Amino acid sequence: MTDAFVTTEKDVSHHKTIYVIDDEQDICQLLSHELEQFGYTVRSFNTGAQACHAIRIRPPALCIIDLGLPDMDGMELVKQLCELHRIGIMILSGRNSVPDKVLGLELGADDYIVKPFIPRELIARVNSLMRRLHHANNQPHSETRIAQFANLSYDPNTLSLSCADGQQTVLSSAEHDLLIKLLKTPKTILSRDQLMGDSTRPFDRSIDVRMSRVRKKIEPNPKNPEIIKTIYGVGYILTTDVSWRN
Repeated sequence: MTDAFVTTEKDVSHHKTIYVIDDEQDICQLLSHELEQFGYTVRSFNTGAQACHAIRIRPPALCIIDLGLPDMDGMELVKQLCELHRIGIMILSGRNSVPDKVLGLELGADDYIVKPFIPRELIARVNSLMRRLHHANNQPHSETRIAQFANLSYDPNTLSLSCADGQQTVLSSAEHDLLIKLLKTPKTILSRDQLMGDSTRPFDRSIDVRMSRVRKKIEPNPKNPEIIKTIYGVGYILTTDVSWRN
């Protein structure tokens, strides 16, 4: 199957559009059928090259990516998309090892589901992730102001983090979710459950993996963090004051 629309609606808003990137036609058809029942527009691709071309023209809200693509390593595709686009990434793979899961999340994926999968569980995770992505793109006014803390500034509207020397980096939607919760409650311990919210996580270490990614972007020494500290057995705390400006 080549680059083909599998939807009954032509004009659906961006936040309801999902691209499935998998070389197994049966998987593409199954996901398309299940997702369309929940109002999503689905477009499927069998190669990474096809998907990259379509994403450059019209990015979706979410990509569901198989790691075993015929023309490129799925992990490399995840890395490219997370670096170049503000879209959600869900990995769907037969690789069930913890190192693969950790690597996928470290590269910026929002969720990791192992094949064979239960379709309704996948739908539940898609719905949860899409709510989170939609919320990140439609934040209330208090979250669209710029946060200043520890010689850093963070703009939730663009997901951009700026250092005092002007260097900038962009956070993924999952990294944004963690950081914004800490910025809104500085000097307060937040448990892992509070940081996860209503999101379905692929495995227990995912919050720690995402926190490690955030620390790499904000801490002078991520191996000895001072801005976000771990309270062992409890959760995490942002140790600095935070001010907000328009």
